[in-house]
Amino acid sequence: MLRTSMGDITLALDINRAPGTVANFLEYAREGFYNGTIFHRVIENMLIQGGALTPDLQAKPTRSPVAHEAEASMSNLRGTVAAARTPSDPGSHTTQFFINVVDNPRFDYRDAESPFGQGYTVFGRVVSGMDVVDRIRAVETSAQGSLPRDVPRVPVLIERVDVLDDGADESDAE
Repeated sequence: MLRTSMGDITLALDINRAPGTVANFLEYAREGFYNGTIFHRVIENMLIQGGALTPDLQAKPTRSPVAHEAEASMSNLRGTVAAARTPSDPGSHTTQFFINVVDNPRFDYRDAESPFGQGYTVFGRVVSGMDVVDRIRAVETSAQGSLPRDVPRVPVLIERVDVLDDGADESDAE
């Protein structure tokens, strides 16, 4: 569960289609990495992105990237959670993730010919809290620090991430 300054967002993670990405997210979550980070990129008709920067826009140190798993993952539909990466390098995902606020099929895996065609790995979906996601997507944004646009004027804090384990396999973890 993402506990944010604007409310809670509960995720269901898809360990079957994106096992490495889910394991990576859970490892960072369990060690408290996401606590105190922000949603640093908010594009009202596309996505909200977070999981790497502090409120003063400083990047937290990360481990090595995980394997790219977009070919087997779900479609980037509204409410799905995907691994953020640099557009030119499909194998660059570490901690950042985004929640699709609209259907974004252009982010789906299409082919291995170009880095962008390799898509973005969907590793979960929002099961509760889309109203919170919609409130976040509507915040006012601007350029801040080294980021040229889309940064919330008032930081949207990820206060903490709680991993809710109900005794089932991690595909049900939140």
